[in-house]
Amino acid sequence: MRNWNKMFCGALLLGGVAFLPGCSGSEDHKKAEVPRLPTIPVETVEVKKEQVRSRIEVVGTLEAVERASISSRIAGQIIKLSVVPGSKVEKGDVLVRISAGEISAKVLQAEAQLSQARRNLEREKKLLKQGASTRETVKSLQDLTRIAEAVFEEAQAMLDYTTITAPFSGTITQKFVNTSDLTSPGKLLLQIENGEKLQVLAQVPEALFFKVAVGDQLSVEIPVVNRILIGEVAEVAPAADPMSRTAPVKINIMSHPDLRVGQFARVGIEGTGESTVMLALSAVLFKGQMEIVFVLDENEKIARMRLVKTGASYGGDVEVLSGLEPGEIVVTTNNDKLQDGQPVEIKRLHL
Repeated sequence: MRNWNKMFCGALLLGGVAFLPGCSGSEDHKKAEVPRLPTIPVETVEVKKEQVRSRIEVVGTLEAVERASISSRIAGQIIKLSVVPGSKVEKGDVLVRISAGEISAKVLQAEAQLSQARRNLEREKKLLKQGASTRETVKSLQDLTRIAEAVFEEAQAMLDYTTITAPFSGTITQKFVNTSDLTSPGKLLLQIENGEKLQVLAQVPEALFFKVAVGDQLSVEIPVVNRILIGEVAEVAPAADPMSRTAPVKINIMSHPDLRVGQFARVGIEGTGESTVMLALSAVLFKGQMEIVFVLDENEKIARMRLVKTGASYGGDVEVLSGLEPGEIVVTTNNDKLQDGQPVEIKRLHL
């Protein structure tokens, strides 16, 4: 019995010894305080719904307003070709000469027939005055003279086709023939363009077809030279292509030394207006795949972190698709220094 009492007392003693250190640790934990986050000065903005217009881009190509394909109107051999691709020409400059001996002969023949018809008419008029001819004879000769004049004018016009001149001032962009080549009516000889007046040819989808009208001002971006211009719609096709479901639209733009025919362009077309939540782009933090904003808790004066999803950008603002409601207050400055639940001091409130 005495031994059992000794063992019980020893157990109590050990328990007491073990208990004392535990009590001492609890008191130390109560004395330790969690460090308070510092107060960060911030600026805020109220989330509002705004009316914005969607913007859709279509692609296009720069081309000259004045451009022409030079073709032959007659058959013959090219005896002079005075230009090459890149040649600068003025309106009226001779580009091509074509040898056409048969046409020259026809001109001489028509000229001789016309002279003969005029002499016969004059002689018959004199005889009519003397009573030695009739009015019907004179009238017949007058008709023959008019026919001879028409034949001569036709031959002369054909002869003029042997010399091809520039229809306007510009640059030769393509050459399809060489000196001594034989040509025929309709055969393409040269391409000429006036690079001083440019336009963008864009294919507009049929869904946007009725949103574009002649005279509209559209934004035109030329990425290769990093330029954004304002162009005016000059032409709109009356119908869409049933194969591509697009319609060609031409937009005139101002010329610039950096712009060249054939360059790629983007044309911005304003879509329908819609109400959406907009927020200053500075209020959104992009961390990997996450988009974060800090929303002000006005009661506790702290910032709460929240995930959002953004959409299109409009200048310095961005569309918020989800995560925010109108009327909430969002931090716009020093948000990269904040943690969730951190106290803030509002320096200025943007409305």
